[in-house]
Formats: sequence, C-alpha cells, structure tokens
Amino acid sequence: MSAENLLPPALQKLRIPIIAAPLFIISVPELVIAQCKAGIVGSFPALNAREEKGEPPLLDAWLTQISEELDRHNQANPDTPAAPFAINQIVHRSNTRLDRDLEICAHHKVPIWITSLGARVDVNEAAHSCGGVVLHDVINNTFARKAVEKGADGLVAVAAGAGGHAGQQSPFALIQEIREWFDGPLALSGSIATGEALLAARALGADFGYVGSPFIASTEANADGAYKQMIVQSGAEDIVYSSLFTGVWGNYLRGSVEAAGMDADNLPQADATTMNFASGSSKPKAWKTIWGSGQGIGAVKSVQPAGDIVARMAKEYAAASARIAAELGGQHD
Repeated sequence: MSAENLLPPALQKLRIPIIAAPLFIISVPELVIAQCKAGIVGSFPALNAREEKGEPPLLDAWLTQISEELDRHNQANPDTPAAPFAINQIVHRSNTRLDRDLEICAHHKVPIWITSLGARVDVNEAAHSCGGVVLHDVINNTFARKAVEKGADGLVAVAAGAGGHAGQQSPFALIQEIREWFDGPLALSGSIATGEALLAARALGADFGYVGSPFIASTEANADGAYKQMIVQSGAEDIVYSSLFTGVWGNYLRGSVEAAGMDADNLPQADATTMNFASGSSKPKAWKTIWGSGQGIGAVKSVQPAGDIVARMAKEYAAASARIAAELGGQHD
C-alpha cells in the first residue's frame, strides 16, 4: 500500500525515493540543502547544532537558513522544487536539550521528524502540533509496534549493515515482519549505497531507502578529510560491529579503530549506561576519532558533491528498474 497519503505532498515528488540519514556531527545545513535541492529528503540531528553557553540556539539559526535557502530555490525553480527536510531528535533520557529543541522545531514547522533511541508520545504530539510527520527508527518488529502504538506515523527499519547504531536482522526478515501489520511510511536502512540496492529495498516493501554513509564522502559533509578518504578506500570487510564506543551496538570503520590503538577484532562490550547526550553528544571519541560507517561503502569511489551522489544513484535506479521490467516482460512473451 502506498504511504503517500500519510506524508507531506512534496514527499510524493522526490527525484528518487531516498531519505538521507541524519549523520552525527557530519550533517550540517550545507549538506541538507544540497540533498534537498538534488531531490531527496535531507536531514540532520538537532544535536549537531551546538552553541556555547549563553549564545542563542544555533538550531533556530540553522532551521532559518535551510528554510530560507530552500524557499529561494523553489521560487527560482518552480518546476523542480526541493524536497522537504527532516530533523532527527535523540529521545534519550540524557538529552537535556530535547524539550527546548522540540519547541524550536515546532515553531519552524519542521515537516519531517525522525526520532531515535526511544519512542515518546509527547515528542510525537509536538511534531503533529505543527503538521509534522514522525518516522521512528527501529531495529526489530517489537520496537516497531511500540513506536506506532505511541503515535509514530512511519518507521525507519535499521537492518544489518547500516552505519552508526544498527541492528543485526536481515532486511528481508525485518521488512517482511513489519509489513505483515503496518502499511504506513517505511524506510529501510542498511547498505543502501546504489540505485540497485534502492530498487531492492522497494521490492522488499519499503517506500524509501535510508542512505547515510555515501554522504560522508560528500564535499558538503562536515567530516575530516581523512574520514572521507577512508570511506572511499574501504569496503564491507572494513566495518567493525561494536557496543564499546557508545553503549549501543553500531558499525564503525576498522581503520579508525586501529588508528586509536585498539584491536578491532577483540573489542570489549559496553552497556547502555555509557551513552550520554547531556552535553549534546555521546562520548566524543565515538564520533570524532572512531568513525561510523555502513557496509555499503564499497560503492563509494570518490569524494564528490551530494548532488552528484544523488544523480549517480538515480541513474542506477532507473537502469535497474528498466532491466528488471524488461526481464519480467520477457517472461510473458
């Protein structure tokens, strides 16, 4: 069943059905704007907008910047308007900024809210109060049911192979179980770095691909140059799955783990109490020197503008769709 009737009208006109994943530290207004102008949903974590004590909320300034730039683009390009943007809210008990950030996002009428690390009725109500749509990310069917019961409009199924915090379930199993009972908006996260992978996600039953790691290697990304090059030079076997760095299981680049002097093949486990968003981040080491990434980065061959990444995936998606259509058509000849 199509999810279009549950989403903002502009979301029905994406160039290709992609939601860019909110990348901690990395996603900034310049990247979000480039993604939206390229025709996909751009996003960033609210906690990326960090200001010094006593300064005005940077989140308010970022949302103003994004909205005004996209408005200018739409006025100049009425036939190819930008896609809407999304804000990721970390709904973890240690995120002391949450209530303030919810108010700011509601004031700006943020169209799409992506919630993580907890499902809360009050957060969903805040989004709905301004006409926003809530997509909650989940790693299994149990969490998916809880999220919808608490008022989420849609889901992001975070399967094995996704960058950063990720689940362990196969996308085939995760999407199948969710689609048995849920016909609302559904995105799939996990190694979606090509148009072919996006088409496969759609075939499974997802409405959108949730794409993160390729955009780390974009010119607009707020990532260290060495991080971008490591994405380009690495592949699936260079990804390490560990709970050590934040207390939540996630995928990281082996090279960054080894550069920090650790044995990537013998990392100890950590419990969830190590995660702390009270200062606007988890342990700084987890993202500043230990770099997150998904398993799909073998498809990333160079650092390039976000718009070029979208164009590549759009071309691949169209070619794969045409190939499958031709093969299926041939079966009926």
